[in-house]
Amino acid sequence: MSTESQNDETPVSGEGTLLSHLVELRTRLLRIVVVILVIFLALFPFANTIYAALAGPLMVHLPEGSSMIAIEVAAPFLIPFKLVLMLAIVIAVPYLLYQIWAFIAPGLYRHEKRLAVPLLISSTLLFYIGMAFAYFIVFPLIFAFFTASAPEGVSVMTDIARYLDFVILLFLAFGIAFEVPIATILLVALGLTTPKELAKKRPYVIVGVFMVGMVLTPPDIISQTLLALPMWVLFEIGIVLSKFVVKKKQADDSSSDSDAEADEDLDAEFDRAIAQESQLRGGKSDPSEKA
Repeated sequence: MSTESQNDETPVSGEGTLLSHLVELRTRLLRIVVVILVIFLALFPFANTIYAALAGPLMVHLPEGSSMIAIEVAAPFLIPFKLVLMLAIVIAVPYLLYQIWAFIAPGLYRHEKRLAVPLLISSTLLFYIGMAFAYFIVFPLIFAFFTASAPEGVSVMTDIARYLDFVILLFLAFGIAFEVPIATILLVALGLTTPKELAKKRPYVIVGVFMVGMVLTPPDIISQTLLALPMWVLFEIGIVLSKFVVKKKQADDSSSDSDAEADEDLDAEFDRAIAQESQLRGGKSDPSEKA
């Protein structure tokens, strides 16, 4: 077996003690908390402005002069506080993932690292894209539908706490839904399925994404459809990308096989050379023995 293949089958660095791992974990968690706190303190002076921007897709569809309301006494302070804290966590996600990666990477194999790094980066980007899709596409459509559906004589006055919970649910739903290609690629990369088998299950997937849309979104056909359709499209994209993963895996396997064969040939040549040298030495010693 070649040196490269041996390195691929062993972790990059040695194992540390349990105490050293716990100390490192504590240090990295503290770094994450500090970064989130710094981002929170930087954003908190703009908390009301951020909430106004978040409420914008609803406010543009309310009648002129309408406003949102706060039912609880402390809500005008607590809700912007909660929003800024969650926004700080979302912004800190890349740093959070980096710290997690730095903690677990020394114990991973090289081929696991090659798979994990692009998946971590792409999953983060897809989550952000899903949230942006919810804000710029989904919110205007569903809020226009909700406000237009109000019976005549009914004034739409939304509580700021319930609105925040509603949009957070949609942000999470669309952020997670946009991870479908990552899940598809992982299933194929781990050998649990193949792109061909996934394509055969397409009818079940279509039904499944609409069921997911029904569970994760409000009970209206617009938001369910707006969640289900991107999930289906992303599933198809995942199938296409997983085909490249399969091709790359096959190429790596064939390369490993050829390296192993080359190593075996070298070992055989080395053994033959040693045998020939032994025979020559034996032949030279025969005349002296006869004398």
